[in-house]
Amino acid sequence: MEKISIIVPAHNEEQYIPKCLESIRTAASRVDVPVEVVVVLNRCTDRTEDVARRYGVVTLQQDEKNLSRIRNAGAEASTGDVLVTVDADSWMSANMLQEVKRHLLAGNYVGGGVLMKPERISIGICVSLMMVVPYLLLGGVSAGMFWLYKREFIAVGGFDEGLMSAEDYRFARKLKRYGKQNGLKYGTIMTAHIVTSCRKFDQFGDWYLARNPRLVKEIFKGTNRKAADGFYYDVER
Repeated sequence: MEKISIIVPAHNEEQYIPKCLESIRTAASRVDVPVEVVVVLNRCTDRTEDVARRYGVVTLQQDEKNLSRIRNAGAEASTGDVLVTVDADSWMSANMLQEVKRHLLAGNYVGGGVLMKPERISIGICVSLMMVVPYLLLGGVSAGMFWLYKREFIAVGGFDEGLMSAEDYRFARKLKRYGKQNGLKYGTIMTAHIVTSCRKFDQFGDWYLARNPRLVKEIFKGTNRKAADGFYYDVER
């Protein structure tokens, strides 16, 4: 392992990205390999770019309303032999990159996801999250933050740019299949974690997904532009 590149998509993330980048800085200080951070700016109208540049990260612009293309652009611009993807409104535990390194150097993982924790919890959030769990169980995958060698990312074709949503879920399933074909396991890091913001619950309500099962289904289909725009790309921040 020579270098870790961390890809962070960012659309108007001025409020959250400092905590994300601080967590990466702390985690990076605990591994003995260089860590590069690539922030992919997407239609930002706030101070996200200025904030990111203060942390000395690489920045680039990708303005399409397509998270697959945004993430793929970051991966293409990266120079590390290991890729990590994390959202700008999430922050990693201090030992996360140590665990990524340990898992990959073990040699029996194709890559994988991580343990996720919401920044707050409520009955409504728990019930809403249960709307998502069946899809993850069906695929036998985890998400939240992906970690893998760049060679595997290239081998599976990166994120599917034909999808407007659920690109992370589809990527995980594709990576798992590739790993199985090559005698490697899809892993979930449980000895480190990320905390993710509850801003969608703050905006839509804690019970929103539980009350809109059809929306969840359309989001996981990945091809419904109206559903993706209404829940992801056209949400005011």
